Amino acid sequence: MPAKVSIFGCGVQKGGTTSLFAYLREHPDLCAPVQKELHFFDDESRDWSAPAYTALEALFPASSGARQRFDITPIYGFWPPAIARIHAYNPQARLIYLFRDPFERAWSHWCMEYARGFETLPFSEAIRAGRARLAGLPPLARAQRIHTYIERGFYTGQVRRALRYFPREQLLFLRSQDLLHDHAGVLCKIAGFLGISPFAATAPKREQPFEFTPPAVQPDAADLDYIAGLLGDDMRAFSQLTGLDVAGWPVTRRRFASGAAAGV
Repeated sequence: MPAKVSIFGCGVQKGGTTSLFAYLREHPDLCAPVQKELHFFDDESRDWSAPAYTALEALFPASSGARQRFDITPIYGFWPPAIARIHAYNPQARLIYLFRDPFERAWSHWCMEYARGFETLPFSEAIRAGRARLAGLPPLARAQRIHTYIERGFYTGQVRRALRYFPREQLLFLRSQDLLHDHAGVLCKIAGFLGISPFAATAPKREQPFEFTPPAVQPDAADLDYIAGLLGDDMRAFSQLTGLDVAGWPVTRRRFASGAAAGV
C-alpha cells in the first residue's frame, strides 16, 4: 500500500506557500507531488462519502520509498470541510500554516485575481461593497474561492478548526515574514516539527506563482483602516491561540494605535 501523504501546507493563500513548497521539495527526506497545489481535499466534485484516495496517490512518484509525502494547497485551511477530510484520511498528519498580515494578504490576493481576469472591481470597492457578492451564497460556492479578500483574513476560526481535529503538537503555525527574512531559522523549526534531518544551507527563495504588473492605483490608509476595523480584534484571539507575535502587522498596529496593542 502506498504511503499516505503525511504533511499538509494549509495556508494561507498569498502567505509564502510557493516558497515553502520550493524548500520542501529539495529535502531528501521528503517527497514532492507532481505540482504544488493538489486541491484534492477541497474538490467538491468528489464523492466524500466514499473518497477514492488512489487519485491522490497517483500525484506522487511511485518510488517515493520512505520519504514523507507532502501537499501544499493553501486553501485547505480556509475551505470549511477540508481539514476534516484530511483528518479522516490521515489523523496522524502534520499541518503547517504560514500566516501573513491580513491587509497585505488581501491586497496580494486581489492583485492575483485581477491579473487572472476574475476580478474587475478596484481593490477599495472589492473589499467593501464587493463583499455583497458573497452574501447568501453557499459556503462552498465558487465565488468563495475568488472574492474572499476579507474572509480569508479571519485567522482565528481557521486555527480553531484545525485544533478541533488535530492535537496542537501536530500543528505548526509560522509567520510569512519569518520565512522571508529568516528562512534558515524557519526551516530549522520545520525540520524539528517533521522529525527529519536538518535542511541543507540554501539561498533564500522568493518564489512567485506567476508574474503580473501591479495596478497603478495602490491601497491607501482608508483601505487599511477599513480592514483593520474588521479584522483587528480577530488578531488578538489569533495571537493568543497560536503564540505568534503579530503586534507589528499593519492591521494590528492600526487597530490598536491608541494604546498598548490590546494584549497582542
